[in-house]
Amino acid sequence: MTATLFTLTFAVAAPFWALMILLPRWSWTARIISSPLIVLPVVVIYGLLVIPAFGEVLPAVTSPTLDGVRDLLGTSDGAAVGWAHMIAFDLFVGRWAWLDSRERGVPALVMAPVLVLTILLGPLGLAAYLGVRARWPRSAVVAPAPQPLG
Repeated sequence: MTATLFTLTFAVAAPFWALMILLPRWSWTARIISSPLIVLPVVVIYGLLVIPAFGEVLPAVTSPTLDGVRDLLGTSDGAAVGWAHMIAFDLFVGRWAWLDSRERGVPALVMAPVLVLTILLGPLGLAAYLGVRARWPRSAVVAPAPQPLG
């Protein structure tokens, strides 16, 4: 079952990545990606993997040591749990970056490689987007001037 869930983890996330990268201007992409629930399928897989292994996972995360984390991730169950964890957070970060980039007017051709980098090397994709984000500041919302009384 672990191998199946491992394989399924990216398969359930991939359609959302495809929408953000390949169909960024499609109206349904915005509707779908606007929901934070897009990460829920991966979170469910994570739960299915981590709950049975909770006895091994809890000590590794409450008092982490290099050897303890290595030993946990060195098992099939641990690797699958780690993979689901990464995919869930990478997708959530990619979703945030995609939504934020739309508000800022970042071109889709700029975002596509950033999103691919986020899929492959999550934190580096986040760093790349933070750099891109600085180049396209959010336009300030101008509040209407107060009207004088009387």
